[in-house]
Amino acid sequence: MRAIINIDGASHGNPGPAGIGVVIRDEKHKIIANISQAIGRTTNNQAEYRAIIAALEKASRLGINEVEMRSDSELVVRQINGRYRVKNAGLKPLYEKVKLLQSQMTSFTITHVPREENQEADNLAGKALRLRSGQALR
Repeated sequence: MRAIINIDGASHGNPGPAGIGVVIRDEKHKIIANISQAIGRTTNNQAEYRAIIAALEKASRLGINEVEMRSDSELVVRQINGRYRVKNAGLKPLYEKVKLLQSQMTSFTITHVPREENQEADNLAGKALRLRSGQALR
């Protein structure tokens, strides 16, 4: 099964309270799953990686083995695609986990998209942050 997945991670502060958002669509662009989850205190880049991990784990549970992933984090996309090295010690174990999960897929791509094209995942990450901090949803 093939899916298109948009992911986003967000933190208030760097590090600070963080959340992730994931939208998983089938080939006809119908939403089949989403994730909006507070993940504790992390940096924004750690949250981005945690969103990818959550997305790949959920995809695997759904029987998805071909993933086209989209993220608005240029740094993380370039690290996963091998264009940038992962130098930050806090990101290395998350990067390794992503690479392990990626290797279990038949097909995996990740591309950078502008933030405007990632609004649903961004909204889910923001929702997780608002729920965690007890703010009313808007």
